[in-house]
Amino acid sequence: MHEATLRLEPGGPYGAPTAGTDAVVELWCNDHCDLLAIRGEGGERVLAAIEDRVGVSDRIEREDRTLAITADCLREREGTIERHLGRHGCLLLPPLRYARGAKICRVLALDPADLTALYRDLVDERSVTVESKRSVDAPAVEDPFGADAGGAPALTDRQREVLLAAHDRGYYELPRETTTAAVGDAVGVGRRTAEEHLRRAERKILDAVVDRIGP
Repeated sequence: MHEATLRLEPGGPYGAPTAGTDAVVELWCNDHCDLLAIRGEGGERVLAAIEDRVGVSDRIEREDRTLAITADCLREREGTIERHLGRHGCLLLPPLRYARGAKICRVLALDPADLTALYRDLVDERSVTVESKRSVDAPAVEDPFGADAGGAPALTDRQREVLLAAHDRGYYELPRETTTAAVGDAVGVGRRTAEEHLRRAERKILDAVVDRIGP
C-alpha cells in the first residue's frame, strides 16, 4: 500500500479560520455530523467560526484540546477531495487535519499511480502540496482523545515542526550543535516561542514514555 499526505489550499470552511493562528482542527466525519478535536492558540476563535457555519451541538473541554460535535456535516458542502477518491480507487484516512488555513489529508492507495492520478485532478482546482509519500504495511490509526494507536503523544503541528527542526539541527546531540534561537529562526518563530513549543512537546513525549514503562 501507498500513503500520501496532501496539503490543500485554501482549506475550506474548517481550514480558513485556522489561518493566522496556531490552532489545529482534526475531524472525524460521521455522515450526519463531525467530531472535532481543536487544540492550540486561537482554538476558541476557530470553534466560534465553525459554530457560526454549521453549529455545535456539544463540546467537552480537555486539558489541551476541545472536543466538539457539530450539528451538521460539511462533507457534501465542501466538494473537495472526497468526490475524486472513488474515481481513482483511493481511501481517505481519518482524521482530516486543518491548520494555517490549509486542509491536510492522508490518502491511501494500493497502486501509487492512483495517487498520482488523484493529485492531477486536485491541482486543477486548488494548490496541492505533497508533504510526504511512503509505502506502508498498514495505516496508522489516530485517536481523537490524544494519542495514536501506537501510544505516541499527539503534538500540535507547530510542536512537531519545532521538535523536528531541533532534532535535525543537532539540538539533542552532546554537545549541542545549535541553539533554540536558531531553531526558532528555522521555523519562523522567536527563541522564547521555540523554547515553549519544545518544552510542551518534550513533556508530552516524556509523559507517554513514563506511562508505558511505569508500574
